[in-house]
Amino acid sequence: MPRPPTPAPWRRRSAGTEPRGEARATIAAADHASEGTLVSTAQYDLDFKPGFDGDRAETAVRDLIEAIGENLHREGLSDSPRRIVAMYRELFDGLNHDPVEVLSVGFEEGHDELVILREIPFYSMCEHHFMPFHGQAHIGYMPNGRIVGLSKIARAVEILARRPQVQERLTTQIADCIEDVLSAQGVGVVIEAEHLCMTARGVRKPGATMVTSAMRGCFRDDANTRQEFLGLIRPSS
Repeated sequence: MPRPPTPAPWRRRSAGTEPRGEARATIAAADHASEGTLVSTAQYDLDFKPGFDGDRAETAVRDLIEAIGENLHREGLSDSPRRIVAMYRELFDGLNHDPVEVLSVGFEEGHDELVILREIPFYSMCEHHFMPFHGQAHIGYMPNGRIVGLSKIARAVEILARRPQVQERLTTQIADCIEDVLSAQGVGVVIEAEHLCMTARGVRKPGATMVTSAMRGCFRDDANTRQEFLGLIRPSS
């Protein structure tokens, strides 16, 4: 039997659930963020129900358009605040969903060989400049008596990507989530992505790709398993 998933950095706590240990310390630190304390998000717990304040967002977009010196009333921009708010609602929809719930719909199965889903396309938003980054995720896991539909893995990637992110954290969260929920013997995640914050601005290097990886369990401990995974996610010749 797989162990029940424990509270993790990608989850919102249920009402009345008291955090323990590191989660409590992180939330306590967040309480002081308004006093100027920077809070690490490497192990954060989404202790809020974000919702989406469309009216407030639209007002902010209107202010921004006027602040850059544009005429909000000209034909091309008059409806832009509404369109931009609708776009952000879609891009950050992952904040309203829990990947654990998606991955919990699995099957007891005796298969204990490598399972890989590669070239999963995704779009996310860099939290530093609020510019998109996009690419592909390659995911493998070694079952430990329980498997999950491949569409559930793709959906979990979508949920974790559609929120303010950095690629390093996204990679880690996907690996940890799959390992915890499926009680897998091991998990491997490789993400390749292009970031508009360095292709459209700054150093302006279009085509540059960032690659991140996270290995858990037997993928980290067993070189043969790791090499099998890395070999199978390479594009077919």
